[in-house]
Amino acid sequence: MLGGLRMALWPQVHVVDHPVVQQKLAAARDKRTRPPEFRRLVAEISGLLVYESLREAAVEAVEVATPLGEAEGRIIAGEITLVPILRAGLVMAEGAASLIPEVRIGHLGIYRDETSLEPVVYYNKLPPDVAETAVIVLDPMLATGRSCSEALAAVASAGCQRITLVCVVATVQGIERVTRNHPDVPIYVAAMDEAMDRKGFIQPGLGDVADRLFGI
Repeated sequence: MLGGLRMALWPQVHVVDHPVVQQKLAAARDKRTRPPEFRRLVAEISGLLVYESLREAAVEAVEVATPLGEAEGRIIAGEITLVPILRAGLVMAEGAASLIPEVRIGHLGIYRDETSLEPVVYYNKLPPDVAETAVIVLDPMLATGRSCSEALAAVASAGCQRITLVCVVATVQGIERVTRNHPDVPIYVAAMDEAMDRKGFIQPGLGDVADRLFGI
């Protein structure tokens, strides 16, 4: 666990330690978990993280006709765009969209060069009016922070000002990079691990997430 002093340096970072999230994360970490179950767990964790990230979302009042009368309800004000980083982020978007079906989905294709560990952008397809919406960028692993920083920069360059990053597992190094490059972006994660191996995989992490998600 990270010390309180270190977390105090990153007020925009939120580690969601709810028991339900942590139980699902423990199952996802287990190397015996097969791809179908792993996909379900990542989707469910992602939905819960996005749910938590919207705790302070602006709302507007609406009148709802119930079978027995009128009630005042609340709905999220404005539109939300999910932007998963391909390809592993797609499962996260599915989980979040299952909770908020009204969201729109853009896509960013970014892969990590296995030698330099630098991000390479190969696809950018965002809604034309994405700047008018709140944006949630989704990537299962925040390792070096390079890919997530590149994704956040791409979204910001499209004019977006309300941006949140949601990852399942992060590293200290990744958090440091993203908070340095994008200090105004809230970050929601289920766990923060301390180490990475020479290939840039988080330890203990979740393993190769894309391979585990898609059974490759």
